[in-house]
Amino acid sequence: MGRTLHRYVFLQVLAPFMAGLALFTFILLIARIMKLVEMVVNRGVPIGQVLLLFSYILPAFLEVTVPMAFLLACLMAVGRLSADSELTALRASGLSLYQVSLPIGLFAALVFAASLLLSLYARPWGNTMLKTGIFELARSRATAGLKEHVFNDEFNGLVIYVEDIQPGGTELRRILISDRRVPDEENTVIARAGKLLADEKAQTLNLRLYEGVIFTSEPAERAYHKTDFQTYDVSLDLNQALGQLESRERDPSEIPLGELRSRVAQVQSEGKPATEERVELARRFAVPFAALIFPLLAIPLALQPVRAVRSRGLAVSLLVILVYYLLLSGGETLARHGQLPVVAALWLPNTTLGIVGLLLFARAARETAPAREGAFRARLETLRAQLLPARSHS
Repeated sequence: MGRTLHRYVFLQVLAPFMAGLALFTFILLIARIMKLVEMVVNRGVPIGQVLLLFSYILPAFLEVTVPMAFLLACLMAVGRLSADSELTALRASGLSLYQVSLPIGLFAALVFAASLLLSLYARPWGNTMLKTGIFELARSRATAGLKEHVFNDEFNGLVIYVEDIQPGGTELRRILISDRRVPDEENTVIARAGKLLADEKAQTLNLRLYEGVIFTSEPAERAYHKTDFQTYDVSLDLNQALGQLESRERDPSEIPLGELRSRVAQVQSEGKPATEERVELARRFAVPFAALIFPLLAIPLALQPVRAVRSRGLAVSLLVILVYYLLLSGGETLARHGQLPVVAALWLPNTTLGIVGLLLFARAARETAPAREGAFRARLETLRAQLLPARSHS
């Protein structure tokens, strides 16, 4: 009976978990999905490359939505069992709330492991690949945008004319550039040759010009200056080629776990607090732990039988999630301003909701004890009633 019961409760949690995971992930991805669709429709980016970028985005959202979906699943599963009086029947048979909750605890352990893998490894990998993928896509579009005998205005403040482009698209001949990126100043650059150079580490694209001249016009002074050069670099802004790129500096959320720990030690050895790195390190362990906290809240909150189990479960889950992430955001702010230790600040939501959940769960488990005692006494009375007639007959 125990194995059958555990399998039954486990499956009751599994179905709403999958539905909740799809729902929450879709809601959080709506803005990104619209941006990716805009890239396909307006900028002509191939759908295959867009789907690849989408796969890089997904781990960061799954890290958040997996615990959220598990919270919703616990509320809906336990709420349905309570509404259909199945929990009442299980209590009457002598099973405690701890025994009924055992398969949910096993599910919580699996969700915690999955969330931990997403937080420690998948999200940093996805963030790194997303940044690199956007840069490569922008660079390829910028390179493809340069055409022979065409005044190209793809880049902000620049108009580029190239008379000859060698096979491969990076070697250019006889180049004319109008540069109006500096206010109240116009530069006209003429060069014999040029070459497109991409710096993947800094995520920049430069046009290096050879053997040319720069004519600088200043309308306010009604004069111009002429400058000869052998080598001159023009930085090309890729934001116009493919939307806003992320910061060129490597963010702590992109760094693998081992490298992040080394970076914390290195920065601290230089006498700096390494606050951002320590916040990111603490967050990677704190957020997945929510999967072990949410069932402690969900089970006692879902025990009250109601008819509208789905709507109530969704409303309660959204409320708990809102409280959790408000505490998490507040903790991160306090940690960055040095008002709380980093570990204490990032674990504030887990500690707060964990204590509340333990108290609610213990209270709910105590309330089931009289029911079990009453069921046991009822069975004794039944056995006594069955035995007394048999003794009087003998």
